[in-house]
Amino acid sequence: MNWGVLHSIATVGAFFAFIAVAWWAYSPKNKKRFEEDAQLALDDEQLQHLSQQRIKDTQ
Repeated sequence: MNWGVLHSIATVGAFFAFIAVAWWAYSPKNKKRFEEDAQLALDDEQLQHLSQQRIKDTQ
Protein backbone atom coordinates (compact mmCIF):
# COMPACT_ATOMS: atom_id res chain seq x y z
CA MET A 1 0.00 0.00 0.00
CA ASN A 2 1.31 3.40 -0.85
CA TRP A 3 0.51 6.77 0.73
CA GLY A 4 -2.11 7.65 -1.87
CA VAL A 5 -4.25 4.65 -0.96
CA LEU A 6 -3.95 5.38 2.76
CA HIS A 7 -4.95 9.02 2.22
CA SER A 8 -7.95 7.90 0.17
CA ILE A 9 -9.07 5.49 2.88
CA ALA A 10 -8.70 8.21 5.53
CA THR A 11 -10.69 10.66 3.40
CA VAL A 12 -13.53 8.21 2.86
CA GLY A 13 -13.54 7.35 6.58
CA ALA A 14 -13.69 11.03 7.56
CA PHE A 15 -16.55 11.59 5.09
CA PHE A 16 -18.57 8.73 6.58
CA ALA A 17 -17.89 10.02 10.11
CA PHE A 18 -19.13 13.47 9.06
CA ILE A 19 -22.31 11.98 7.57
CA ALA A 20 -22.91 9.97 10.75
CA VAL A 21 -22.54 13.02 13.00
CA ALA A 22 -24.78 15.13 10.76
CA TRP A 23 -27.40 12.37 10.71
CA TRP A 24 -27.33 12.16 14.52
CA ALA A 25 -27.47 15.94 15.02
CA TYR A 26 -30.40 16.49 12.65
CA SER A 27 -32.42 13.37 13.43
CA PRO A 28 -36.00 14.12 14.51
CA LYS A 29 -35.73 12.06 17.71
CA ASN A 30 -33.02 14.42 19.06
CA LYS A 31 -34.83 17.66 18.15
CA LYS A 32 -36.68 18.05 21.46
CA ARG A 33 -33.54 17.39 23.51
CA PHE A 34 -31.48 19.91 21.56
CA GLU A 35 -34.23 22.55 21.81
CA GLU A 36 -34.35 22.10 25.60
CA ASP A 37 -30.57 22.28 25.85
CA ALA A 38 -30.53 25.48 23.79
CA GLN A 39 -32.88 27.13 26.26
CA LEU A 40 -30.74 26.35 29.33
CA ALA A 41 -28.63 29.46 28.92
CA LEU A 42 -31.76 31.60 28.65
CA ASP A 43 -33.57 30.13 31.64
CA ASP A 44 -33.59 33.15 33.97
CA GLU A 45 -35.64 31.45 36.67
CA GLN A 46 -33.06 28.75 37.28
CA LEU A 47 -30.17 31.23 37.16
CA GLN A 48 -31.94 33.57 39.58
CA HIS A 49 -32.58 30.69 41.98
CA LEU A 50 -28.92 29.64 41.88
CA SER A 51 -27.69 33.20 42.48
CA GLN A 52 -30.05 33.63 45.45
CA GLN A 53 -28.88 30.32 46.86
CA ARG A 54 -25.22 31.40 46.60
CA ILE A 55 -26.02 34.69 48.36
CA LYS A 56 -27.65 32.76 51.21
CA ASP A 57 -24.65 30.43 51.44
CA THR A 58 -22.19 33.30 51.78
CA GLN A 59 -24.12 35.02 54.61
